[in-house]
Amino acid sequence: MPPSGLAASRFRSTTNPDVYAAGDAADSSGMPLTPVAVFEAKIAASNMLKPNSATPDYSAIPTAVFTIPELVRVGMLEHEAKESGLDVDVRFTDTSGWFSNYRIGETTGATKILVDKSTDRIIGAHLLGHDYAELANTIALAMKNGLTTRRIKSTTAAYPSTGSDLGSMV
Repeated sequence: MPPSGLAASRFRSTTNPDVYAAGDAADSSGMPLTPVAVFEAKIAASNMLKPNSATPDYSAIPTAVFTIPELVRVGMLEHEAKESGLDVDVRFTDTSGWFSNYRIGETTGATKILVDKSTDRIIGAHLLGHDYAELANTIALAMKNGLTTRRIKSTTAAYPSTGSDLGSMV
């Protein structure tokens, strides 16, 4: 159980200013994942060196179940986006017959990518397919940097990689 009295957004104790905590020891809204703990530790370290200089942004952290094929999520779920009042374009694609899957004998693949209609930016993605964890990393990068789907589509990728499919998914 995380200690109480931590300012979760800065990872500093509210009762003892000399104490910082991150990861499992912090009462944060971050997912209980190793990369999130590392990310939070960097925030805590920044705040130790320069108080109140950094806050976490959990908006585009991918999480994966490394089954065959991989099941991956980054960003919001569809119902979360709609409950937030966003006008969402849900882009579902069955990728099971795409060449990137065919060439390795994979018969299962699908993506659901949520795009905010007002900004043309990805706000969530749910992926099932071979090497889709790497695809989620690219989507997370696009989300963090505010890339529109138009910009993503304009990028040329190595073919026939899974990453080359992203432009057709969005």
